Amino acid sequence: MVTSKILLYYAFQPVADPDAIRLWQKELCEKLGLRGRIIISKHGINGTVGGELDACKLYLRATRERFNLDVKWSDGTGLTEKPQVMHGKDRSPRWLQSVDFPKLSVKVRDELVAFGLPDETEVDENGVVGGGTHLKPWQVNEMVENQGDDVVFFDGRNAWEAEIGRFKDAIVPDVTTTHDFIREIESGKYDHIKDKQVITYCTGGIRCEILSAAMIKRGFENVYQIDGGIVRYGEQFGNDGLWEGSLAIFDGRESMDFAPGAKKLGHCRVCGTESVFVANCNINKCKQRFVSCEEHKTAGCVEHSTLTATN
Repeated sequence: MVTSKILLYYAFQPVADPDAIRLWQKELCEKLGLRGRIIISKHGINGTVGGELDACKLYLRATRERFNLDVKWSDGTGLTEKPQVMHGKDRSPRWLQSVDFPKLSVKVRDELVAFGLPDETEVDENGVVGGGTHLKPWQVNEMVENQGDDVVFFDGRNAWEAEIGRFKDAIVPDVTTTHDFIREIESGKYDHIKDKQVITYCTGGIRCEILSAAMIKRGFENVYQIDGGIVRYGEQFGNDGLWEGSLAIFDGRESMDFAPGAKKLGHCRVCGTESVFVANCNINKCKQRFVSCEEHKTAGCVEHSTLTATN
């Protein structure tokens, strides 16, 4: 029986020739029938790929020969009915492909995460230089228990992601793209927490590697990040920790819960119905994401739709 799996991973390590890594990764994924999104920069590699379990294992083994990856596994939705078609003299196994990703994209970018800090970000063989202190999930709970109101959660994701799930009493910056974060933390809005114990968090941990370093350089004194991000925290505590709601994700699943019965925080932008579904605005090719119910998933975002919330 074949099993569908998804890998979420990243590594901050100096890359001398990003384009060579791009070509190698593209060939490797095509050979194994994997689809998803991979970004390579001079700072390292970041990817989410899905396919057959055995193919994912082979991919991980090969990629770990070059990169010290931080990896999270999750179950995929399913696999295609027919294997990819191999051409020419290639005798590789024919793999089924993930239905969670429509295609394979492998690109070179200036940054792994587009904060607009390609020259400010420094990495060495140990990762990001000057980033926040890593906390294991249990250490997060311990810090909150011991220090109470002196601990502040700071969401390192786009604001729409926090609509369906976030840490209890977290600060959610008013950002729609990662580029907005530097403007936000330099605005003065958060100066009152510069002497607090600030725990940054994001989906898998990668955004906080950069964000925490940027905050420290801008005067935040005690900055931390959750080792492995929300995913690893949720895997350990399910619905019994400080995380509330569902996690927004970037594949065909759109969102996920860590355990049955997760609290419903999200509400449809149009009718107010409880929902964990996140839709893309397709009006004028906008692509802004918003929470909707099934009925209103084509309604569009606030800017491009004439439909407004009823409550």
